[in-house]
Amino acid sequence: MPVYREKLWPSPWVFLATALVIPASILVLMPISPLAGIITAIVFYGGIVLALTLTSPRIEVADGILTAGHARISVDQLGDVDCFDGAEATAERGPRMDMRAWLLLRGWISSIVRIQIADPGDPAPYWIVSTRNPQKLAAAIEGSRRPGSDG
Repeated sequence: MPVYREKLWPSPWVFLATALVIPASILVLMPISPLAGIITAIVFYGGIVLALTLTSPRIEVADGILTAGHARISVDQLGDVDCFDGAEATAERGPRMDMRAWLLLRGWISSIVRIQIADPGDPAPYWIVSTRNPQKLAAAIEGSRRPGSDG
């Protein structure tokens, strides 16, 4: 049973911004065929929405395992979990970031967690993961490490 689960869906503004493909497609194809422009616009926008939806990663803490996108790691191999938002999150994703870090970032989500890796054999010193609920994710990881916890 999952202790924490989150899907990193795009924000509504992402869908609104990508809707600009509709007038662009119509304008490009209007001289050839208005119907072709409308059909192409619908197909392009539908494809974009489908791609954004299907490629949205999932974050889950369950059965002592942290899953972030396609990556999985035991919570026993994790160290400290730090939460960042705003300018601090921007700095962690930019100038303060170690280039060896493993990343699961989404530009439409401003808050992140930095999860230290305690395994000395792991080439990544930490993971940086976008999340809309950094404190809940950190608490779920910490709670999964406690002896006798359900996660």
